Amino acid sequence: MRIPVGHGPRSSSAWWRGAAALLAGALPSLAFPAPALWWLAWVALVPLLLLVRSAGSVRRAALDGWLGGTGFMFAVHHWLLPSLNVFIVVLAALLGLLWAPWGVLVRAALGGGPSVARALAALAVVPSGWLLVELVRSWQGLGGPWGLLGASQWQVPWALRLMSVGGVWLVSLLVVGVNTAVALLVVWPPLRTATVSLLVVGALAVAAVAVWAPHMTRDGHFKVAVVQPGVIENGDARFARSETLTRALAGQHVDLVVWGESSVGQDLAARPDLAARIARLSSQVGADILVNVDARRSDRPGIFKSSVLVGPGGPTGQRYDKMRLVPFGEYVPARSLLGWATSVGKAADEDRRRGTTPVVMTLPDAVRVGPLVCFESAFPDMSRHLVRGGAQLLVAQSSTSSFQDTWAPAQHASLAALRAAETGRPMVHATLTGISAVYGPDGGRIGSWLPTSASTAAVYDVPLTTGTTPYVRFGDWAVYAALAALVLYAAAAGARAFRKPAPGPPAPPARTARASGARPVR
Repeated sequence: MRIPVGHGPRSSSAWWRGAAALLAGALPSLAFPAPALWWLAWVALVPLLLLVRSAGSVRRAALDGWLGGTGFMFAVHHWLLPSLNVFIVVLAALLGLLWAPWGVLVRAALGGGPSVARALAALAVVPSGWLLVELVRSWQGLGGPWGLLGASQWQVPWALRLMSVGGVWLVSLLVVGVNTAVALLVVWPPLRTATVSLLVVGALAVAAVAVWAPHMTRDGHFKVAVVQPGVIENGDARFARSETLTRALAGQHVDLVVWGESSVGQDLAARPDLAARIARLSSQVGADILVNVDARRSDRPGIFKSSVLVGPGGPTGQRYDKMRLVPFGEYVPARSLLGWATSVGKAADEDRRRGTTPVVMTLPDAVRVGPLVCFESAFPDMSRHLVRGGAQLLVAQSSTSSFQDTWAPAQHASLAALRAAETGRPMVHATLTGISAVYGPDGGRIGSWLPTSASTAAVYDVPLTTGTTPYVRFGDWAVYAALAALVLYAAAAGARAFRKPAPGPPAPPARTARASGARPVR
């Protein structure tokens, strides 16, 4: 009896394996807000590692890696479904391809017989391969660094200390490294003592780094107010609500008032009446107001999202135009090819224009502020650049109103903790509709989050600091170390293949003598 192709036990097993890879890849998403099961990140990759390791071929390992990556990307970004519709599935599958080589690497590193040398190699290259995937997909054209595994540790004090040394990249390496070690405990029982010893040594090293990492020197305090008007669809009504909330800050001796992203819907140069209203608020409160203008500029073509500082005399002339735009939300990559996305979701009908340079603004009391807009707070290099340029306070203006009842507001608010810890500078995350948050120079939360249900203004007493964290000084050294590990591993594999003797010519087939007089059996 012939079994029809595609309907046999082997085909059924492949489908179940594929489903398992998707689910295993999605599991680490629970470590991020809103579930925020941060501890799960340290073991959540183990099922995927074990599955990929068991692949019967290189092709199967690549497929398992791709499906695992697809599951991870969809789970972390599932809140985009109402905006991008089915296109988010396509994007997750395309970005999941980045994990196909990682699957091959996992099979090679964790397969074979157990040895201490193989275990050490696996602990180096499996996390490095994962970090390389994170690095590639962090390019803004591929969606930016949202959902880096290290970002799941945003509320863990000692992990934040590590970020001050090597950025979020170092913590991602550590998280995948621990997952790899747990997988080794399962697959190589003879090496359990050695693996546990490596885990203990690693824990002691992490503790030593966390203790050694320099603390920033306190240099006074700064009172910043966050104005969050709440969900108000009409732009004029939202502006009026922001005015009311800001006016109530009079007498509280704040040093800076921050409005959220797109808080002003008209260019202030073209609408001097709006500029005058904000200037009066600044005079009443006694502090400059950092607004965010989302409008066509009157002095150049196109729509820009811009942080604009307004004082009692009107706009101060200090302005930052957003440089890194949200794919599909603010522009459509390769619009001639992907423009159809606007017909199936809420992709941008018109591309926003990009700014060209970061800006550090100086307030009247000489405090220097580094503004970012929206998902720019996800990029470690941008906040690092601002601090190297002299910023004492980082400010991100954001709006996640399109994703109000999803994981997005909490995930976005948590990113400011990472940037604060990496740079040793306090950071304000101000939104239109929540969640707004403020973090100290160690990444610890200051005050309470302003939830998505709130329409309010809050004042935060923020400590200013001086000093330079190792991450600001040395940058992405953890990334370069991971790349070096992968290069060395590839070179060693190439050297082994080169030294392996070539197979000799095949032996001639054996010939058997037929007995005399014997006849073949018919």
